[in-house]
Amino acid sequence: MDNLCNVTTGRARFSFVHLYKPYAYQPGQEEKYQVTVLVPKSDVDTKARIDAAIEAAKQKGISEKWNGVCPPIVPTPVYDGDGVRPSDGMAFGPECKGHWVFTASAKADYPPEIVDAMGNPIINQSEVYSGMYGRVNVTFFPYMFGGKKGIGCGLGPVQKLEDGEVLGGSMPKASAVFGTGATNAQPVTGASQPVAGSARRINPITGLPM
Repeated sequence: MDNLCNVTTGRARFSFVHLYKPYAYQPGQEEKYQVTVLVPKSDVDTKARIDAAIEAAKQKGISEKWNGVCPPIVPTPVYDGDGVRPSDGMAFGPECKGHWVFTASAKADYPPEIVDAMGNPIINQSEVYSGMYGRVNVTFFPYMFGGKKGIGCGLGPVQKLEDGEVLGGSMPKASAVFGTGATNAQPVTGASQPVAGSARRINPITGLPM
């Protein structure tokens, strides 16, 4: 049954990448390794395998977690990027349009293996970022916690296939922000000030700031 719940995606885009250090969206939450995966809707093969894995996880829930009964509504972790976020009813970010969106995570005790297109471990953490393209191995599983039942998504090995435009934009050049003479200006000491336009991004699933 476990193999039926396991999927290796096709080429997908990664967002909200926290693969080298566990992360929690809110204080007090359990820190986890996690990544949000954007699967193109054109990749019908991956979506079909995800759907089959979720169904297998439901059957596992009936036999092992839910006392032999499937809930009338089973929350699943896969969302339509052309729809709205489940957290606040707002539209997903533009990068999610035309994609299926889900977040996979692993407990802090289980760091995911991260490799390049040739299967070699990626040591330079700067090569792994939100916006890159790759594949990921995930396992869908049933849960029952605090009276809630549903399907979760566990994070396995991650493979980077190619670079992509960094999501959230890149840091602006000093000359563009302060003028062409910025490089000749004297350094200023004291408390740093936020750069205009550096608003925090919003996670497309949780609706929480990053």
